[in-house]
Amino acid sequence: ANVRDEYGFEMVSEAAPYKQANPFDYGGGHVDPNRAAHPGLVYDMRPSDYVRFLCSMGYNNSAIASMVQQHTPCQHSPKSQLNLNVPSITIPELRGKLSVSRTVTNVGPVTSKYRARVEAPPGVNVTVNPSLLTFNSTVNRLTFKVAFQAKLKVQGRYTFGSLTWEDGTHTVRIPLVVRTMINRFYVNA
Repeated sequence: ANVRDEYGFEMVSEAAPYKQANPFDYGGGHVDPNRAAHPGLVYDMRPSDYVRFLCSMGYNNSAIASMVQQHTPCQHSPKSQLNLNVPSITIPELRGKLSVSRTVTNVGPVTSKYRARVEAPPGVNVTVNPSLLTFNSTVNRLTFKVAFQAKLKVQGRYTFGSLTWEDGTHTVRIPLVVRTMINRFYVNA
């Protein structure tokens, strides 16, 4: 997906007021169908990922069981929304340090090596471990962790960056969206 327009300029939001677009406007970018047919890596979601997400959203066991047609007890995990295996990472409240994980499946050449390249959101340190993913005939799915650390203790707004996996042929980019927080703020209703 591209985050630049057909002339090579950064995309702009069509909403008022006119502004430079960000991942909230364009998601992962405009899809290039030719490149999407051979992506190299995909972020697969399994039924268990959806169940964990529904549990984290407050759905009860019977509601989930009616959707998946089997008894599925919720195991509550506060980070299950952050670890949902989607091709983006959004941290709505970064206080200090936080790590999330993602799993990718190689759908390109069997023997492939992908190196991570990070454009960190301003005010945030980002590290990826491992930073090199090596696939072969017996390993086609790998999990990696992305660690975020706020550089400053400030009440911030959303900032944007990206994580890109590259093998020399494929470029697999996901947006990183982070908002640093000092305190929780509550609105009285």
